[in-house]
Amino acid sequence: MTDNPFGGAGGFDMNALLEQAQAVQAQLMEAQQQLAETVIEGTAAGVTVKVSGTGDLLGIDITPGSVDPADPEALSDLGDVIVAAYRDAKTRADEAAAQALGPLAGGGGLPGMPSAGQLGF
Repeated sequence: MTDNPFGGAGGFDMNALLEQAQAVQAQLMEAQQQLAETVIEGTAAGVTVKVSGTGDLLGIDITPGSVDPADPEALSDLGDVIVAAYRDAKTRADEAAAQALGPLAGGGGLPGMPSAGQLGF
């Protein structure tokens, strides 16, 4: 077989591939840093939860008067409301991460290279 499997008359340029991989890695790291610095809020029944773009819990705010401290059932429900608010915030953070990292973390990444799906993974 005399055909070059990497195409083109010049053959496979490993340096160009490495440069491109380094550029993609730098873009990915920058996007991850921006996500870590982003604050996203989720809410449920008077509770606001703040998470970073990476999903780390940053804070919980409970609106005064939204829970009656004398009502044991309301206090018990407060935990469920906090979880619901966190899930709302985490969903939003996941969506922001997918939007920010999608083009970088998606299959393939490098032109001319097959995606994981094309390889049967």
